Amino acid sequence: MTSAIESPLPALPRLVATDLDGTLLRDDKTVSDRTVAALAAAEEAGIEVFFVTGRPARWMDVVSDHVHGHGLAICANGAAVADLHAGGKLLKVRPLERGAALAVVHALRAAAPGTTFAVELTTGIHYEPAYPPFHVDPGATVAIAEKLLHEETPGSGVPVLKLLAHHTELAPDDFLDVARAAAGDVASFTRSSPTALLEVSGLGVSKASTLALCCAERGISPAEVVAFGDMPNDVEMLSWAGTSYAMANAHPAALAAASGRTVTNNEDGVAVVVERLVAERRTHRTEG
Repeated sequence: MTSAIESPLPALPRLVATDLDGTLLRDDKTVSDRTVAALAAAEEAGIEVFFVTGRPARWMDVVSDHVHGHGLAICANGAAVADLHAGGKLLKVRPLERGAALAVVHALRAAAPGTTFAVELTTGIHYEPAYPPFHVDPGATVAIAEKLLHEETPGSGVPVLKLLAHHTELAPDDFLDVARAAAGDVASFTRSSPTALLEVSGLGVSKASTLALCCAERGISPAEVVAFGDMPNDVEMLSWAGTSYAMANAHPAALAAASGRTVTNNEDGVAVVVERLVAERRTHRTEG
């Protein structure tokens, strides 16, 4: 078996923060038995496990059966913290203000003609007629973005978690560069899809910034965090954590940001490292 590429580990890690798609999950969207066992062993050893994902809380069923102690997940690229033990109840929301979302829509319509949008609310997703349809969300409203973001009275609408922007012709990284240049001063842009699909959050909202808030509440420092990821939306988290691993299948930006590298998601790259974390923690306790 291929082993993880070596990287220094903290002597007493307190928290593992892992992305899902392309990282913890295999390509068929399952969690292997080995990974389930590794996560359970981590929590038994006193290491908290946080799922940190671009997915909305309603799409966390892929891991909800594998939550053990804490039950918390950072969803929508940091826009929400959900309690998976309570059916995905949102405990914290860091919204994208509707005015900022509208500014992004207008800026991208001008900078990248042909861009289509979807709006992810705390209550579900809605999208424009030309946006790739969400067959798993049949209750979505279909209308232009300006209408989807409209409020009868300012502040009366439910919070916007993120705006999604799709383009059929631009290369994914090129689209990200265009968007950041056009509206990076009003919102945060990232991507996690292999297609030209951007995810737009409130300015300063990211997986890393919300993870930092959650860790601060628990008295956990960055040096005590081990993070895993594979795509540009993981870059800030991989840079923030004291120890971080990009998957062998990761985007170049994630590989550059991480302090270490592990094997692919289909080879249980997270489990390979977590097993080592647990073994070293037990050794440290025995020697101590």
